[in-house]
Amino acid sequence: MVGNIEIIGLGAGDIDQLSLGVYRKLKSSNQPIFVRTLDHPVIKTLEEEGVSFISFDEVYEQHDSFDEVYHAIVQLLLKETEKIGSVLYAVPGHPMLAEKTVQLLLENKEVEVSITGGQSYLDPLFTALQIDPIDGFQFMDATAFSRSQIDYRNHLIFCQVYDSFIASEVKLALLEDLPPEHRVTIVEAVGSEEERIQTIELVELDQGIELSNLTSVYVAPTEEERLNHQFFRLRDVIATLRGPAGCPWDKKQTNHSLRKYLLEEAYELIDAINDEDDDAIIEELGDVLLQVMLHSQIGEDLGYFTIDDVIAGITDKMIRRHPHVFGDVNVTSEADVILNWNDIKAKEKNTNQFELLLDRVPKSASPLIKAEALQKEAAKVGFDWSEPEPVWDKIFEEIKEFQEAVQETDAFEMEKEFGDILFAIVNIARYYKVNANLALEQTNQKFIRRFQYIEQEIAKKEKTIESQTLETLDKLWNEAKTKNC
Repeated sequence: MVGNIEIIGLGAGDIDQLSLGVYRKLKSSNQPIFVRTLDHPVIKTLEEEGVSFISFDEVYEQHDSFDEVYHAIVQLLLKETEKIGSVLYAVPGHPMLAEKTVQLLLENKEVEVSITGGQSYLDPLFTALQIDPIDGFQFMDATAFSRSQIDYRNHLIFCQVYDSFIASEVKLALLEDLPPEHRVTIVEAVGSEEERIQTIELVELDQGIELSNLTSVYVAPTEEERLNHQFFRLRDVIATLRGPAGCPWDKKQTNHSLRKYLLEEAYELIDAINDEDDDAIIEELGDVLLQVMLHSQIGEDLGYFTIDDVIAGITDKMIRRHPHVFGDVNVTSEADVILNWNDIKAKEKNTNQFELLLDRVPKSASPLIKAEALQKEAAKVGFDWSEPEPVWDKIFEEIKEFQEAVQETDAFEMEKEFGDILFAIVNIARYYKVNANLALEQTNQKFIRRFQYIEQEIAKKEKTIESQTLETLDKLWNEAKTKNC
C-alpha cells in the first residue's frame, strides 16, 4: 500500500445539504484537499470560509476524452498519496454515483480507499421531477453511452451534461429515435437554491441553454406506439397476433405451414436487390424478418425455443467463427478467413456419430443450388476436376447420350440424361467461378425484358400477340436485342 485516499462526497446542492461531520472534516483538515472540479456550490462557500482546495480542472483541457481525464486524475492522486501518505479527495454528489475516478481508485490495489458522506442528487431529482423510479428508471452518463443502451420505456436521466458539445451528442442520439419536437427537461443544480427546471423541445437541447457540471437531462417514458422501429415492439406485435385475442390466421400457422412463405419472401428480396430498389429492399427484409419472428414465436408458444435462443445462437456462432476479430488469430487474406471458418465449422460438427459428407447439403435447396453445393462438398476431399477440358468432354458426352434417348423416344432416359447435362454444366460454371443459379436468373430476366418488349410493341399497334406470325415475333425479338433490352 502506498497510502490512503479518503473520498468525500460534497452532495448534490449547496452547503445546507452537507452533513455536519463532513463539514467539520473539510474545515479542520490539515491534509491537502483535492477536488475533481471547483465548479460546485459547496466549494465556493467553503472557499469563502477559508478552506483551500487543489482542483483538477486543468486536466480536462489537457486531454481529448473524459476517459483520459479520469485516468489522469487517478494517476495524479496516486502520486500525491505516495508522496505524503494520505489525502482527501472531494467529488460532487455521492462518491458511488456517476464518479468514474472513484471506481478507478477502488480497482487500484496499491492504495487504501475509504468513502465518507455525500448525498446523492437522485432523491432531490426524483422529487423535483415528481417521478417514481419504480416505474422503470435508467441513469446514463452523457459522456459515455451508446444509443443501443437506451430503453425509452423507462424514465431516462442523463447526468454530466457539462457543455453544449455533450448536449449535442445526447441530442443526436435521441433524434435517431424521437422527433425534434419531443419534450425533454433540463434540470440544473437540483436541491439547491439555484435549482432550475426547464422543459424544451429536443432540437433545442444544445442551443442557448446554460449548462454546467450540475446539469441533467430528463426524458419521460415514451409511448410504445412511437417506438415501432425498435425490436421489442415487433416482438410484442407478433406475440399479440399469436395470442388469445390475436389474428385467426396467425394463430393457425405452424413451422411447416410457413415454409412456402419464407421461400417467397426470400425470392422477393432477391428481386428487390437485383432492381437496386432501396425502398423495396427495406420492405422485403421486413417480410423475411417477419418469417423469422413468426417461426420463433411458434417455438416459444410450444415451449421449444424463443427468439432469444435464435439471437444467442447466431451471435455465439459469429464470435466463434471470427477469431481474427474477437480473438487473437491472425489472418492475411480472405482465403485465410474462409479456411478458418471451415475448420471451426468442421470442429463444431465433430460428434461421435458418423456423418456422410453430402448430408451437409440442405435437402430443401433448389436442384440447381443443390448441384453446386454437392460438387463443392465433394471437391473439399479432392473429388473434382483439376482442368476444364475433361469437364467439356463430359458435357458433350451427356448431350450425345441425351440425343440417343430422344431418338429412342424413351421419356425416362431423356429426363435422366438431361439432368446429367445440367449437372455437368454446373460443374463447368463452378470451375470458372460462375454462380450457375444467378447466371440462369440473369437470363430469365433478359428473356422477360425482351418478351415484354415484343408485347408492348404489338400493343402499340392495337393488335394481340396471338395474331402475330413467328417471323414478326422473331423480328421484334431482334429489335429488343439491338436496344439492349
